[in-house]
Amino acid sequence: MQPSQNLQIDAKRLWDSLMQTAQIGATPKGGICRLTLTDLDRQVRDWFKTQCEALGCSVTVDEVGNMFARRPGKDPALLPIAMGSHLDTQPTGGKFDGVLGVLGALEAMRTLHDLGYETNAPIEIVNWTNEEGSRYAPAMLASGVFAGVFTPEYAYSRLDRDGKRFGDELDRIGYKGGAKAGAHKFGAMFELHIEQGPILEAEDRMIGVVQGVQGMRWYEVTVVGQEAHTGATPMRLRKNALLGSARMIERIDAIANEHAPDAVGATGLIENRPNSRNVVPGEVFFTVDFRHPDDKVLDAMETKFRASLAEILIPLRLTYQEARIWDSPAVKFAPELIDCVRKGAEKSGFTSRDIISGAGHDAAYIARVAPTTMIFVPCLGGISHNEAESTSFDECAAGAQVLLNAVLEFDRRLG
Repeated sequence: MQPSQNLQIDAKRLWDSLMQTAQIGATPKGGICRLTLTDLDRQVRDWFKTQCEALGCSVTVDEVGNMFARRPGKDPALLPIAMGSHLDTQPTGGKFDGVLGVLGALEAMRTLHDLGYETNAPIEIVNWTNEEGSRYAPAMLASGVFAGVFTPEYAYSRLDRDGKRFGDELDRIGYKGGAKAGAHKFGAMFELHIEQGPILEAEDRMIGVVQGVQGMRWYEVTVVGQEAHTGATPMRLRKNALLGSARMIERIDAIANEHAPDAVGATGLIENRPNSRNVVPGEVFFTVDFRHPDDKVLDAMETKFRASLAEILIPLRLTYQEARIWDSPAVKFAPELIDCVRKGAEKSGFTSRDIISGAGHDAAYIARVAPTTMIFVPCLGGISHNEAESTSFDECAAGAQVLLNAVLEFDRRLG
C-alpha cells in the first residue's frame, strides 16, 4: 500500500468520463440538457451505478432518489466520508456544473481502488436528486429531504410545468429507493464544484477554499388583469398584466442594486397568458430569485419587494398572488474541513483563496446535519448555467486532486 502523499488521480481518465457523460443529453451548442427524473437522468444514473459497482462499491438509493456508492474502510464503526454533487442539469446547462463534483469523486475513488489504498473510514460518492430546481422547484430538493428541511411527501408532490409529479417520475425511472432519506449519516462531506463566477479566474487562483454559501430566497408571483383586444380597447381602460409585471421586474433589479455589491436579484422564468399578439395579456406568472450573504439584508429586500407589488400593480387595477417558495439561509462551513481543503491545495502546490459561494449547492443543506465544505475550481469568464460553460482539463484535474487530498487528510485525522 502506497502512502497517501503518493496518490495521484488520473487526469485523462477524469476528462474522458466528463466527455463521455456529456453525450447523455448533449445539445447542439455543446452543453447538456439532462433534467432531473427524465429518461436521460435515468441513463446517466445507470452509467454511474455501473462504474461504482465495477470498483466493488455497494450502491444504495434512498426514497427521494439520492444515490450512495460506498467503499469500506478499516473501521466499519466510523461514519463514512462523503464526496459528491449532482448529475442533473439546467435546460441549457454546461458539461461541468454538478457533474464535475460527482465524476471528480468517482476519479478519487478509482485512484483509491487502483492503488489498493485502505482508508480508516468508509468513503462514499453521492449523487443528489434535483439540485438544479429547473424542472422541480425548489432547488436542492432531495438533499433538503435528507437534511430534514422538507418531507418526502413534500418532494413527491412537486409538479413540473407540465403537471407531472416528482413522486410519479421518480417511480417511472426506477430510482425510488427503499432507504429512509436522512437515516444515512456522514462523518463529513466534501463537494467539488466549478465556481460559477469570475473571481478565481480574475485572480489567477486554481482552488477556491469555500467558507460558506450566501442566503437565497425564491418567490412566485401571479399577476391578474383582463384579456382584451389590443386594437379595440383604449389604453386608459386596459388591465395589462404584462405591463405591471414588466415594471415589477425592473423594480426587482433596482432592489438588488440598492443592496449591491453583495446582493443579487433576478426574474428568470416568465409565462405570459394568453401570449397572443393581438390580446392584452390577462395573466402573467413570474419568479424572483434574491441572494445575499446576510439574512437580515434579505429581510429588507423582501420587504421592499412586497411593498412594490402593491405600489406598482394596484394603480394599474391588477390583482396578484405572491408566495415565498424557498428560503435557504446563509451557511458557514465546518472549519476543520476547510482546513483539510487548504492543506490539500498546499500539498499539490495549487494557488488558492478563501471564497463564499454565490450559488446554492447541496452542501448548504448537508451542513445542517454533518460537517461539510466545498472546493471550487475556475470556469471560463465565470459563465455557468450556459452551454458555453467551460472548465479546462488542468482545472478539473486540480479540483479532483484537492478533493482526494482533503478526504485523505480528514481520514488521517480519524486514525
